[in-house]
Amino acid sequence: MIEVTFIRMKRIYSIDFARGLVMIIMALDHTRDLLHINAMTQQPTDLSTTTPLLFFTRWITHFCAPVFVFLSGVSAYLSSRSRGSSDNQRSPDNRSDTNRPSSGNRRDARENRRFLLRRGIWLIFLEFTIVNFSLWCDIHFRLLLFEVIGTIGCGFVVLSLLYKVAPKILGIAGLVLIFGHDLLSSVMLPANPLLQFTGSFLMGPGAFQVTPHLLLVIGYPVLPWLGIMLAGYGCGRLFELPAGFRKTLFLRIGTAALSLFILLRCANLYGDPSPWKVQKNALFTFLSFINFSKYPPSLLFTLVTLGGLFLLLAFMEGRSNQFTETVSVYGKTPLFYFLIHLIVIHAVMFIMVFGQGFRPADLVFGPFKFGRPAAGSGITLPYVYGVWLGVVAFLYPLCRWYGRYKESHRENQWLRYL
Repeated sequence: MIEVTFIRMKRIYSIDFARGLVMIIMALDHTRDLLHINAMTQQPTDLSTTTPLLFFTRWITHFCAPVFVFLSGVSAYLSSRSRGSSDNQRSPDNRSDTNRPSSGNRRDARENRRFLLRRGIWLIFLEFTIVNFSLWCDIHFRLLLFEVIGTIGCGFVVLSLLYKVAPKILGIAGLVLIFGHDLLSSVMLPANPLLQFTGSFLMGPGAFQVTPHLLLVIGYPVLPWLGIMLAGYGCGRLFELPAGFRKTLFLRIGTAALSLFILLRCANLYGDPSPWKVQKNALFTFLSFINFSKYPPSLLFTLVTLGGLFLLLAFMEGRSNQFTETVSVYGKTPLFYFLIHLIVIHAVMFIMVFGQGFRPADLVFGPFKFGRPAAGSGITLPYVYGVWLGVVAFLYPLCRWYGRYKESHRENQWLRYL
């Protein structure tokens, strides 16, 4: 989701499109959360109560966070390489002279590390301030939710500390975390508050009552998502390959990931804490088969979502039309879009509530309360889809304006943080 740009570099079109597409889909999930009539009482992936449409409305949004995090790692790699290659001495075969690093290269490395560190800290700050307020609209901040913006920020901080490690090594470390963290998540920690918090922060979701009036919830534990970011950083080298070659390579990677998912899921032995089961009919049995765990992201969850990403990247190589250009507008302004879309959807929610006859005194705020009345408010799923499309359309001119402003005012350093 978060674009890292250190200097002017040639944009990779497929990255902007993929990021823009999942950002559009992300708005559907948040619209459903805030406006759907059954959002506070019905779990979309609970096969005993859900409907196929509701299930897929939630399921398709599973692709958002992994794509955001993975492409954040890719962008961090490409941006740092772009800065380094611009000042490196060139040998006759047009390769960088890496045997004699210049003082300029060392300065660039220090600047890149500092930027990653500052950006990471800034994102963590945004998570616990603007993002949480935009989500809950609770001026008392009785719930602090650590989600995707915060975990991306932590990932940037870790990347700044590991900046001298070879991207290949970081990519391998990311794969180890992706394939192995399911083993660690089953480890039982002693009943010690500090150890419980540390384990939750690193490995699995958890809730902690910090004070009588403050609940801290870890929704996106750092290590599983760090694995996805490091894998993206390591895969950044693939985006330097010729477009035709990387298209074939991405197609093979995506196919291999989805094939491995099918094999592991059929075996029902490893990769997800919830095995699939035969249901009341073939459709719901299929839903059980693809109903994997996001909190934390299981191996099967990651294989499907990143496998789908690679197939999308392969499909988008060399394609350009009005639709792809429009979608890419959102992908070029990720953080701006993320912050604005939460505010807009919440404003629509309040308009809906008051339009349904409720008064300000009926609003309910607090942990896991969006301000909606406890019962009686909301709209059905088809109307949720209509509001979602309206929100996305409303944000388009804002994102296009900000993207152009950012591009034409690159001398303003603060724009790199939004």
